[in-house]
Amino acid sequence: MVAPLPSHIVEDAVRRALAEDSTGAGDITSLATIAHDTTARYELRARKSGVICGLQPARDAFRQCDPAIKVDAALADGDLVKAGDVVAVISGLVRPILTAERIALNFLGRMSGIATLTADYVAAIHGTGAVVAHTRKTTPGLRAFEIQAVRAGGGAAHRYSLSDAVLIKDNHVAAAGGVGEAVKRARAHAGHMTKVATEIDTLDQLSEALEARADSILLDNFSLDDLRAAVSHTKGRATLEASGGVTLETIRAIAKTGVDVISVGALTHSAPNFDLGLDAV
Repeated sequence: MVAPLPSHIVEDAVRRALAEDSTGAGDITSLATIAHDTTARYELRARKSGVICGLQPARDAFRQCDPAIKVDAALADGDLVKAGDVVAVISGLVRPILTAERIALNFLGRMSGIATLTADYVAAIHGTGAVVAHTRKTTPGLRAFEIQAVRAGGGAAHRYSLSDAVLIKDNHVAAAGGVGEAVKRARAHAGHMTKVATEIDTLDQLSEALEARADSILLDNFSLDDLRAAVSHTKGRATLEASGGVTLETIRAIAKTGVDVISVGALTHSAPNFDLGLDAV
């Protein structure tokens, strides 16, 4: 189970999603075909196996359409689910349930897809000591939801925003005149509570980063041999993060080099949708 998101973040995102789906005259199909007082009971079922996430915005979608709709969740975010399992039972007036249906399923499908893919990556490096972390390659406006889904799948935290930590990238290095100089400037600017990390492209830059006392060093698109060399040279003086083109097929070999963290953009930018369905019972 993962910690819930702040309610105002959920309410705002769901409200915008519902507004996008209900412009003009609203849900004209339901209005035209269903009597206003028709009630029904529905089961929300998984159509594949994986990790469930997104129940909080899904529940809020039904609530915003009609506070009287009853949502009885059988699972919690972060729970494993098998194809055919009931995730929740929804009952109430049919019109608002069907108005909320697609928005609820969109949040659940997107977030459960991320959680499930993350769990696959985490399982692939089990026992190595490394952790899988997200990146900032998220859908604009939905970062909180997608990162929550990574955590539900067993992934670790990275930077949430630009304010969380200093992360010197290649363009910062070029503008500052080198890795060492960039880290020194960051050290002088950052407070004692702020971590300073830098990205490097070659082993030659590693000593500069270490001498300037970087807390964390991101090894961008390093070969396995260079990753092993970086781990040997660093000797625990900084956290080492491998990144760039990581796949399910390559991640275990990367983890076995001894790096501490492996960041994977694919967790959020390439996760397939998780299939769920809402059916009357």
